[in-house]
Amino acid sequence: MAYNLNEINERCRTDAAGFIAECDAVYADRLEKAADRIQANLEHSPIVLLSGPSGSGKTTTAMKICEVLESRGIRTHSVSLDDYFKTVSPETTPRTASGAYDLESPLCLDMDLLNEHFTKLTRGERIYVPKYDFVHQARLMRYGRTLRLKKDEVVVFEGIHALNDAITTVHPEAFKLYISARSNILDDSGRIMFKGTWMRLMRRTVRDYLFRGTNAQSTLKNWANVRRGEKLYISPFKDKADLQFDSSFAYEVPVLNNTATELFSGMPEDTPRYQELRSILPAFEQFEDISPDLLAEDSLLREFIGGGKYKY
Repeated sequence: MAYNLNEINERCRTDAAGFIAECDAVYADRLEKAADRIQANLEHSPIVLLSGPSGSGKTTTAMKICEVLESRGIRTHSVSLDDYFKTVSPETTPRTASGAYDLESPLCLDMDLLNEHFTKLTRGERIYVPKYDFVHQARLMRYGRTLRLKKDEVVVFEGIHALNDAITTVHPEAFKLYISARSNILDDSGRIMFKGTWMRLMRRTVRDYLFRGTNAQSTLKNWANVRRGEKLYISPFKDKADLQFDSSFAYEVPVLNNTATELFSGMPEDTPRYQELRSILPAFEQFEDISPDLLAEDSLLREFIGGGKYKY
């Protein structure tokens, strides 16, 4: 789907709070439909595989789907595939053509352990979920937690490689969900004014600055590699999903507008992807602003701007 720029600006000017509430209701309906499908698949598998590119809001969406299922009396668990990364090693970690570590590659994941754990959980056996230390790029010797599913319990495994063939061909019975913020914003003539991929870049840039101590220039420098990984390792598997889910909001550019504009402005011309940046900055000027204070505590965008009820 696509959003209309003039409609967005009109709603921002006349009823920003109502606009946000309507958009949130659309997202909530998508959560309910995803929960319907997951619940219907329980007779086949308790495993849910949730994938999507960077900045899609996978973590929040996984938690919110679990909330919907819990409200229906289905106990849920959520596990990040990040904890199944292998320790980075010069001998075993894959590399890009330039010789750098290819940390976007699915070969960085311990697929054998994942598939073993999926099988055990399906059989009602206990697993020991690993714990990964991203500071030292190593799996810790101690386990993060133990997990065992009882009848009619669900576990959501979320991560960028959740739909990779190395997993889905071994466990085709698992429910597969793909999410991405992918709606463009158009003007009245149908011209693209703001791309869906820019929304994800905007989310990631703001989050990296606020919570990871990373400036916008560093995020943009890494974005080309992130996009390369998406095209190679994530997007080719999205059609494996039983359900595809758009996690964008019509109001998010107005909400993130001021912060993102400040971060993107003033970057030197040697910034990677500078030409793309020159297209994004004028696009921001086309939008009205909405105060982030109007967002609910459980808004997906809180994953990127903070102030929400979820812990990440």
